[in-house]
Order: sequence, then C-alpha cells, then structure tokens
Amino acid sequence: MFVYPKKYDVIVVGGGHAGVEAALASARMGCKVLLLSINVDGIGQMSCNPAIGGLAKGHLAREIDALGGEMGRTTDMTGLQFRLLNTKKGPSVWAPRAQCDKKAYQFRLKWICERQPNLDLKQGQVLRLIHKDGRVFGVETTLEVQFLSKVVIITTGTFLKALMHIGKNQQAGGRAGESSSTGLSGSLQEVGIRLGRLKTGTPPRLLRSSIDFDKTVEQPGDEPIPYFSFWKEDLFHVEHSDRRGAVESGKEPNYPCGSILSQIGGQLPCYITYTTEKTAEIIRKNLHLSPMYSGVIEGTGPRYCPSIEDKIVRFADKERHQIFLEPEGIATDEIYVNGFSTCLPFEVQVGLIRTIVGCENAEILRPAYAVEYDFAFPNQLSNSLETRCCKNLFLAGQINGTSGYEEAAAQGIMAGINAARQIQEAEPITFRRDQAYIGVLIDDLITKGTTEPYRMFTSRAEYRLLLRQDNADARLSPTGHKIGLLPTAHYDRCVIKQNAVAAEIARLEQMRDGTHCLTQILRRPEMTYAQLPGRNSALDSEVVQQVEIEIKYAGYVQRQQQEIEKFKSMEEKRIPDWMDYTTITSLRNEARHKLEAVRPATLGQASRISGVSPADLSLVMVWMKRGAPEGPESDNFTCTENDESE
Repeated sequence: MFVYPKKYDVIVVGGGHAGVEAALASARMGCKVLLLSINVDGIGQMSCNPAIGGLAKGHLAREIDALGGEMGRTTDMTGLQFRLLNTKKGPSVWAPRAQCDKKAYQFRLKWICERQPNLDLKQGQVLRLIHKDGRVFGVETTLEVQFLSKVVIITTGTFLKALMHIGKNQQAGGRAGESSSTGLSGSLQEVGIRLGRLKTGTPPRLLRSSIDFDKTVEQPGDEPIPYFSFWKEDLFHVEHSDRRGAVESGKEPNYPCGSILSQIGGQLPCYITYTTEKTAEIIRKNLHLSPMYSGVIEGTGPRYCPSIEDKIVRFADKERHQIFLEPEGIATDEIYVNGFSTCLPFEVQVGLIRTIVGCENAEILRPAYAVEYDFAFPNQLSNSLETRCCKNLFLAGQINGTSGYEEAAAQGIMAGINAARQIQEAEPITFRRDQAYIGVLIDDLITKGTTEPYRMFTSRAEYRLLLRQDNADARLSPTGHKIGLLPTAHYDRCVIKQNAVAAEIARLEQMRDGTHCLTQILRRPEMTYAQLPGRNSALDSEVVQQVEIEIKYAGYVQRQQQEIEKFKSMEEKRIPDWMDYTTITSLRNEARHKLEAVRPATLGQASRISGVSPADLSLVMVWMKRGAPEGPESDNFTCTENDESE
C-alpha cells in the first residue's frame, strides 16, 4: 500500500458540479484540497442536458455566484442561448436559463480547477474510506494508493454501483463510456450510512442535418443577455485576447470577450416541436420492453422530469407532448431532445424519434438510457452536510437524492465552505429558509428526506418574494465575503449597487408629480420606471430593476418579513446536542423515531418534520427547559395529557 506523501485538509471525491464547487470553495478559503475523479477529462461534464438554470434552478445558480462560486461565470462564458423565464408573472418566479456549449463548459471548469491555488487534481477511483472510531481520515483508491486528509467530501453523483439500462441490455456505468464505482457503497455502509436506489435518465442525441427544422418553431434567446453572474464586469477583462482592440477603438464588445457568444457573434436558437399519436401508440405497444415497467429497475425515477413512457402512461388524455430540440455546442452537430428521456430498446427508440414532428428522418448519434444508482438518505446529515454517524465526512450532490446540476452545485459549495470552516475551527455556515433557496434545499433534504430524486421549485420556498434571483447578491454576498470566498472587489460592487438602489428609492420618495410622490406613482400596476417623470436615465439597468421591484412590492415584502419575525423565535431556538428523545416517554412513537432519526438543530426545523405535532414540540420544549441531565436518568419525563394512542 502506497501512502501519498502530501497531506491534505480536504479530499473531494467526484468531479461533477458538486465536486467542482466544493473543491474550489475549500481551496479559495485557504485549505489544501485534492479533487479525485474517475476521469479528469470528465470534470464538470454535463451528463444530461447542457443547460443551466430554469425555474428555481436559476435562483440557485445566482446564489452560488453571489457566494463566490463558479457556475454563473462559466455559464456566461460558454452559453449558446440565454432567456429569462416567467417574465409575464411576478418577479419572485423570474428565472434565468442558458443553453451551454457542453464541451466548452466542461473544459472551462477543468481549466479553472487546474489553475486554482491550493487545489490538486488527480485521476483515481476511490475504493473505500479510511476511518476509525467514527472518524474519517482519508481515502484509498483501486490502485492501492492512500490519500490522507482531515475532511472528506463525497460527491459521486450517479456512479455508486451504477447500472445503465437500454431495454434488456444492462451495463455497469454511471455515465455512457465511464465505469461504475463498485466499492465505495460498501465502505459508506460500513461507517453507518443507509443507502437506497434511485433512477434517472437521458434522451437520445440526434444529428442536426437529419432534422427538418422548418416543421418546428424557432425559439430565440433574449437580448440584452440575462447573464448569470453578478460580476459580469470580470467577463470583459483585458486578460481576454480580443479585449485590447475593443478598448483601443473605444467600443465595448457586445458579448464577453472569449465567450462562445463572442466567437459566433450572437445566440443560437432552440426549437419547439411535438410528439404525435403515433408516438403514444408505439410506446403503449412496447411498454413491456421498458426496464421501468417490467420491474427490472428497482430505483425510483424523477417525478418532475418523467420519461416519455411515464408521460404517455400518466397523461393518457394528452394528444401530444412538447419537445425541445437544443444544440449541444458550436463544435458538434448533436441535438439534445429535451423532454424525451427513455430506456426502451434502441430499435424502439429509432421508431419513436421518427414520430416527432420534424424528426421523420432523424438519425440517432447516442441512444437514450436510464441509470440506476445508490444514494444516501439525506436525513442522515446535519445542516452543514456533515454526516452524523461519521465525523469529518460530508456528502453533497446527487448522492443525497437530488437531481440537477444546480441542486448539486449548491450542496457542493456549502459542503466545501463548511469543510473549510471545520478545518479553521469555525462555526458552520447555514442558511434559513427565509435567507436562500440553498437554505430551503438543504432544510428539505435533512428534515423531510426524499425517496425520489429531489428537484427545486419556486413553490417549495415560502418566502420566494424575498428570495428573488435579482437580489441574491444583496442576500448572500456579505456572507461570501466574510468567510473569505467572495473577493473584496466583488463585494464592493454589491455594496455600491445596493447603495444606489437605496439612494434612488429615497430620491423618488422626496420627488413629487402633482399631489403624489414618485414612489406612489411607480406602485401603479401599469407604470414602469422608464415611464416615470423625473427618472434617472443614467442608472444601471440592474439598479433600475431592483428599485422598481422594491417599490412595487413593498407591501408584500413587509408582510413576508412580519411572517418571518413571527416564526424566527422557533427557528433560532436551538435544540441542545444532549437531547435524548428516547427518554421523553410521552412522545408518540412516530415523533420519537423521526426526531431521533433527523436530530433537528432547531425547534423550527423540528416543526417541519412530518409526523411531529405541536403537542410533541411542547414536550420537547419542556424537556429543554429542564436542562441537560447531570447523570444517568432515573426517572424519564412523562406527561399523558397530550399523548396519542399508537
């Protein structure tokens, strides 16, 4: 056994979106970090749709950026098309989405990691954890190499005992062309982690020249570009080769220098098409060949991103289903068939694809397949994403039962932050549900758990008017800067922006048009800032947007803030670590078991556990008031007044 001579503070296992954000965060906070990947060429790879953002997911991506993460900037540099979704609705549900160049995104993230101080990249498949007495000390690879560290973060995605399905064909692998991780699952179970099985899938990729786009509806991008990063000034930095000429000519480039948009001179369109009655007919005829419907696949699939088989079965009354044809890059003619994931046999896939409008002669470059994999039940984690059964072991990403790049990256940056904080002997960073979508995500996972791939939606956030994508920098940048992750220059820009917003609101409150001040006028539904008399035309568009939102929705925001204050006492009341729910004999069995399993950090978190009643919470609060037991308990606390029969 070879013990690698260099010792690390943090080892990150897995180089997907969670792993990259975790490794970069810990390294940027001053830790010595090792990122281990089965294939270093796959670091940051988009295994499914090469898109970032969308409903609620765009909020997560912007929060990651506000903290000092990398997802937003990489998206801005490699995006093919940008859109702001839900603009016909209120600002709380506006969400940016970008179709990215698949390979450019992947290579840029790998390049960023290679250049990051304090971060080493190595190719290797982790076989097991090195642990003793409930504490992890490093990892061992299949090459019999041991890497030692103070903290380990597992971000293995869909690779744990992964099995790919295409009809009756089964292959071990977490992604087409890459091997499965077969040993690590057992090692996780060895330290006390309970595992289950989940399933996800991906659609076929088609050859562009074989599609008749004239039969489809073109979907262009939005101009001006709704960028993801709050620090977009950095994207136009002189370090890019074609910036110098722009500066010398006195003309700013339309797109970030060196970006995909700059290379092609604008955005690429996506296309909308539909399935037909023939599509449904073929699927119904071949359902018995689907591993999902024949019982071959044990894992639960994503309810909110169903396969085409599920769509036909669950929505039998629908005559057709919308399909998006989306480019995968500028250096490839592959087209991603969004909304058409399947695991039917290849010969069935060929027939199915040719029932889609415009795809009558389409050729499949890559067949669709399903992936079944091990995951860890997330209610085994603390708020910091450290496992409760094993010290210094963190889990982030799809291993925690989530789906999507954004959910994974959000967990990754928080695991990386808290791993670094643990090395620094500092308190972990956590966000409440009223502070960030990241807080909603992690609270849902550790409190409610999941038995299916978890996807973020705006409807999961109770205070979504406060948690808008446009104000993520104001909400989270102070934290990112305080912990040493967000550069001072970025934080200073945030402060300048917020000061400008406050100054403009104050100015509008003082100015009048007739008998009304300008803030009153702007609150009218039909009125915009651009129509406002006395507007400041020199203001940045982002400042204008925030001014308009804050004035128009001031009443609603105030109401949500009042609700938050009402519940804050519960959220801030911490449940001490010494709490032993088994000694509170009056607790109903369901509540006792769930409280002991989740180990909620606060009373607020406890209140959100299904099966825990207000009466149960009252008993917990009484027990807390009694204080920590000084010795072995001789008399368990009992109270039958609110007890319910089992």
